[in-house]
Amino acid sequence: MLDPGPGEVPVSDARWFTLRFGTLSGRLLRLLGLGRGHSGVAIGPSGVAIEMGWGFSGRAPLESITSARPLDGTVISRGVHGWRSDWLVNGAGDGLVEILFDPRMRARVVGVPVSVRRLRLSVDDPAAVVASLGPPGDD
Repeated sequence: MLDPGPGEVPVSDARWFTLRFGTLSGRLLRLLGLGRGHSGVAIGPSGVAIEMGWGFSGRAPLESITSARPLDGTVISRGVHGWRSDWLVNGAGDGLVEILFDPRMRARVVGVPVSVRRLRLSVDDPAAVVASLGPPGDD
């Protein structure tokens, strides 16, 4: 998991963050191969890699992140959903972080290439993810 393919951004010396899963949704997503053991966020000094099993895989250099912030509120859906360049990758309805990319992050959704301008993720520690995505010295 999270090993770069040809032409992808390497994420070495990465700090690992877990995606947040609800009890019921976590069990269902695990059965589908999208659970905690196949999902997470790796943030290294040069890039970020995000995966949710076979459903979502994306990489981007840190320089392409224009904004990262925790979001209040909840969403009803679970899994990997999106349209055009706006994507939601979540196993829970809360603990959401919004990341904006320019240029767009290259990703794959169920193996299909997509570009991501806005990504919302459910993570166990939103504040730590946001701090790790900020400029050095901000955390």
